[in-house]
Amino acid sequence: MMIFKKSIPRRTFLRGAGASIALPVLSAMFPALATAKNAMEVPRRFSVVYIPNGVNMAHWTPADTGNSFKLTRALKPLADYQDKMTVLTGLSNTPGDALPGEGETAPHERAGGVFLTGVHPKNEGITGVSIDQIIARELGKKTQLASLEMGLHTKDVIGNCEKGWSCAYLSTLSWRTPTTPLPMEYRPRAVFERLFGGSSSTDKAARMERINKEKSILDDITREARQMMDAYGADDKVRLTEYLDGMRDVERRIQLAEQQSSRELPTMERPTGIPNEFVDHLKLMFDLQVLAFQTDMTRMITFMTAPEQNNRTYGQIGVPDVHHSVSHHREDPSNLEKLAKIDEYHSQLFSYYLDKLSSTQDVDGSLLDNMMVMYGAGMSDGNQHLLHNLPIMLVGGGSGQLNGGRHIKYKLDTPMSNLYLSILDKLDIEVEKFGDSTGKLNLAATA
Repeated sequence: MMIFKKSIPRRTFLRGAGASIALPVLSAMFPALATAKNAMEVPRRFSVVYIPNGVNMAHWTPADTGNSFKLTRALKPLADYQDKMTVLTGLSNTPGDALPGEGETAPHERAGGVFLTGVHPKNEGITGVSIDQIIARELGKKTQLASLEMGLHTKDVIGNCEKGWSCAYLSTLSWRTPTTPLPMEYRPRAVFERLFGGSSSTDKAARMERINKEKSILDDITREARQMMDAYGADDKVRLTEYLDGMRDVERRIQLAEQQSSRELPTMERPTGIPNEFVDHLKLMFDLQVLAFQTDMTRMITFMTAPEQNNRTYGQIGVPDVHHSVSHHREDPSNLEKLAKIDEYHSQLFSYYLDKLSSTQDVDGSLLDNMMVMYGAGMSDGNQHLLHNLPIMLVGGGSGQLNGGRHIKYKLDTPMSNLYLSILDKLDIEVEKFGDSTGKLNLAATA
């Protein structure tokens, strides 16, 4: 006999003044005597993690195909997830190639504009609707936020860049319509407040009042959670405690970043709260993404670790040179080695995100089990600005829709849009044509 009454609704919130905190998945939300899988829908999620300027393809591409492939230098930091990893080679974004009359201008703009759209970007800022926004339209019907667009840079989506090309192509990957780019949010505080509520002033006195108020909000919510936990099992107590501790840690790190920035903030919508160190900023943004998925606030997140033409340096790994300059390696062995170090470091940072997703419990398994994460770049060789044979991988279980542990090599210049059709299919979103697609990919292939 099945009893379908739930102890508490799936969409249960803990509330404090100015905040509304969604609960993570708890056993008490499942129907009595029913398994988690039968009790409720297993969410399907998609996440994009983008790296700029291309990679050292010799240290990225596995030599073997199928499920016996050996991890290359760039992929070794992800060894713990090889069984959940599908490396895809041969995919290209040929619509991003320069058209007659365009010359070789704005290659980075074209790479960014075509990456998620499969449509040739026009210099004035016209491309196609991006795949993440098609997904957001459908999956967003079941969540509070349709999608999150996040990055680590402050560039706007307005204005012109190289030879009159729209700066939007460097600043974002997400296009709601062919003429509507969506800005990447780089402020952890703004993301936190979008997820959990908060005040809006950056006046110094109001700022401190808000910080102190939010401390009491979390205290109030914690007290409410403890009262709730008294009625439920040990597993739920542990899960809810871990979730609230994680949220409090994120809030503490945002506050610390704000306090470390002792200069007066100009009056604006919200304080930035940007950590001084790039690694701290990136990890904080990854943690916010995990919280958003954990509470099912959204099922679609697009994250740019940096924009195209990124000028970040990596002194912490012995590469004090500007990333964009290193990517123009001119086949110089020294520059190629520096680029390989950067690629390896990016994978190491990406593994932090996968660790968090893998260790966070979801309806049936972990968050990583119930999502697909696409990791890769809009260029292969940054020296030649190639949009062919892109470095792309999928990681995760896709709610049972994706089998990893393989390297699949497709015919060179297979449209990247074919991958997007396959992803839409696995998310139960019916689309016949996307960008320059010619059909769905076989993601179970061995060669």
